[in-house]
Amino acid sequence: MPTSSRDRDEQGRARNARPRDGLGRPLPYGLPGVERQPEGVPRTPAEALAEAQRLLDLGRPFHAHEVLEDAWKAAPEAERELWRGLAQLAVGLTHAARGNQAGASALLSRGTRNISPYLDDPPHGVDVAGLVAWAASGTGVPRLTAPS
Repeated sequence: MPTSSRDRDEQGRARNARPRDGLGRPLPYGLPGVERQPEGVPRTPAEALAEAQRLLDLGRPFHAHEVLEDAWKAAPEAERELWRGLAQLAVGLTHAARGNQAGASALLSRGTRNISPYLDDPPHGVDVAGLVAWAASGTGVPRLTAPS
């Protein structure tokens, strides 16, 4: 039986170990990259939103997406589409920063569709209305929560 040459994490799951740039693009082995977000970190919704916002403010939407994806996977069923949509918005921003306008448009539209049902009663202070407006404008860094 041939052995797999795929990169693996500590638990033996397939995980690409190539370094990545600040937008999540793989770099050749041996080059320095930006440290990746650890997967499966348990965070409260407030912690996930704060960490994702910090990463967005640093210009690292790919990494923010990874934090939001963890929140999506851990969210109760009633909130899953909200977290999924937030992760999709971050991926849309990633595509835009990489110059992939078609991918950006598709992900921003999908993310907007997934967060829109929460417009009337957004959980955890998520600024759904502001995010929908941001996605339509395509400018600036999104604010995940409304200013206090």
